[in-house]
Amino acid sequence: MIRPSNLFEGPPPPENGECFTPLFESPGVRIEGIRSCLKTPGEWYDQEENEWVMLIRGEAMLEIAGEVLELRAGDHLLIPAHIPHRVLSTAQDTYWLGVFSS
Repeated sequence: MIRPSNLFEGPPPPENGECFTPLFESPGVRIEGIRSCLKTPGEWYDQEENEWVMLIRGEAMLEIAGEVLELRAGDHLLIPAHIPHRVLSTAQDTYWLGVFSS
């Protein structure tokens, strides 16, 4: 049976961390809901996949290939595979949608 889900339901992120919720997966594509609450920079990512992210709620600062970007709700961007990036900080209740493709 098909049942709706709500993006905003689910566990809160750990203090100074992130929580990843799988929303959809098929060969070559994965969609995740990401809840963030970072006061200090997170880990560096260098992924095998392209990552398109949209900030649904909150604010965030990212570092991508040496450049700092400030994002607010509604902003989105594509991070190509193998481009080093990390989240520097987020607002308390930040929510992202991440689409990963190979």
